[in-house]
Amino acid sequence: QPAGGIPGGLNTMNSLSKFAGRYLLALGLAALTAHATEPLYQTNFEKTELGEVPDDFLVLDGDFSVRQESGNRFLELPGAPLDAFGFMFGPSARHGNEITARMFGTKKGRRYPVFGIALNGVNGYRLQVAPAKRAIELLKAGAVVAKAPFRWAGEWLQFSLRVEKTSEAEWIISGKVWPDGKKPPAKPTVTHKEAKEPRNGKPSIWGSPYSGTPIRYDDIVVKKIAKR
Repeated sequence: QPAGGIPGGLNTMNSLSKFAGRYLLALGLAALTAHATEPLYQTNFEKTELGEVPDDFLVLDGDFSVRQESGNRFLELPGAPLDAFGFMFGPSARHGNEITARMFGTKKGRRYPVFGIALNGVNGYRLQVAPAKRAIELLKAGAVVAKAPFRWAGEWLQFSLRVEKTSEAEWIISGKVWPDGKKPPAKPTVTHKEAKEPRNGKPSIWGSPYSGTPIRYDDIVVKKIAKR
């Protein structure tokens, strides 16, 4: 025991108490951060029966079904008929959410598919790749509001779309598209500013198999945007 006994013991106890307090605070902050980014919805189709779609999907149109290749399950839209098809899922929101997903398609001659993700319902915001136009497009209620040049090499692509409120009278809709397995771009590929609050609506996935070949979807996630 140190000279004086009790004072040394009290100093040690105080130090341990402070350490424990900081440790618990750090744990609490970590828990809050993890909770803030915890997915609101996610599926990789591994638990869905082959030939079916998840029970919580609202298929608007299209013969979507889960398929498997090399041990991996994914959702597939057949290559016919040549039209626009989609399905809705997950929680409704006006802003503050982000949807991500992986997609794959193939061209046939000079014909290419069009595929993408969306937020805020059927007439909300859609981020899509239009290879025939060599472009990435951001649409609102079916009308293009922003676009950027893009050359698709036929690989799996990663998509990310978010709707954020930046002030009392401004919302930013931003999207990113990049090849699967590569590092995502630091800045959005396309952006659009809104002065009117977006409509409340569910996330959705879309596809138009204009090439006459299937479109595949996997690893769909919806989460809250982490506060800065």
